[in-house]
Amino acid sequence: MEPTRQRLTILLRVTTMLTAHLSRPLSQLLGRTLHFCDREHETRPTLLFCSTYLVPVGRRTYANVVNPVGSRAVLVTGCDSGFGFSLAKHLHSDGFLVFAGCLMKDKGGDGAKELDSLKSDRLRTVQLNVCSSEEVENAVEIVRLSLKDPEKGMWGLVNNAGISTFGEVEFTSMETYKEVAEVNLWGTVRMTKSFLPLIRRAKGRVINISSMLGRMANPARSPYCITKFGVEAFSDCLRYEMHPLGVKVSVIEPGNFIAATSLYSPERIQAIASKMWDELPEVVRRDYGKKYFDEKITRMETYCNSGSTDTSPVINAVTHALTSATPYTRYHPMDYYWWLRMQIMTHLPGAVSDRIYIH
Repeated sequence: MEPTRQRLTILLRVTTMLTAHLSRPLSQLLGRTLHFCDREHETRPTLLFCSTYLVPVGRRTYANVVNPVGSRAVLVTGCDSGFGFSLAKHLHSDGFLVFAGCLMKDKGGDGAKELDSLKSDRLRTVQLNVCSSEEVENAVEIVRLSLKDPEKGMWGLVNNAGISTFGEVEFTSMETYKEVAEVNLWGTVRMTKSFLPLIRRAKGRVINISSMLGRMANPARSPYCITKFGVEAFSDCLRYEMHPLGVKVSVIEPGNFIAATSLYSPERIQAIASKMWDELPEVVRRDYGKKYFDEKITRMETYCNSGSTDTSPVINAVTHALTSATPYTRYHPMDYYWWLRMQIMTHLPGAVSDRIYIH
């Protein structure tokens, strides 16, 4: 049997097994599902309760939100572009008091300028580098002084700021590993620890933007995967600790939205690749060869050009996590291919998923 045909056959069998495996125990809960989901008068259709496994969050239809949100303050990091920029505008239009953290505000960044151009007293940009303890503490003070009653706290923190890179383990420098971790992981921890006193007072929300690559690893993405796996673990620990205090913690796990966030242009990919190749140890260049290296870069270019251009599933997921009486623990805004792949790689033996997707 041809390798491709053999993979398809295995995938079909595994999909059937996975569906049966996930549906059987969930079907036993159907009689109790409505009672669980009707908590605090927010009903979810049975399908939505099961959607943690059966339906990607991008296809969910959310229940009505609770309580007016006009007086609720939310800080979003990484608002210069991408998810953060869109989210700041969306939450502002929904009535939130939004503090938009922008890395490039002091340097006249376009994102901060456009947000400031709205000239609203409910949308304020803040200079914020999540790697700088000084800037983080300054942001805390700005928010605290802006609140009508600081003792009642602030409603939400959305840890969205992040950077990404690519390259196999032997192609990636230790400096790159540290740089990505400083923003994606330690930046999230730093922001959360600093804002938790205000969040706790409001019994508010912490929403961490992770990734599908925080649940399943991928070749040539180890610096990014490491940090997002860390964000997942940090979020779980925080959720356990905050539950008795009334603070809800959610994780958003977007699929491939690179095309929508302009994270990688073809020019940027080539610039990263050129620098990476030039800095490789001679033994690595000699052992792998330029042809192998170029093939991996081409594959990365294809991946970057194939993602979704519509960020609304991510924006809707964050909004639901901020406004629902019973927010989900995890949201999966991704297309069906990546959702199915994630279920297979997280629920079945590694030997099976490796055979389908890696080898």
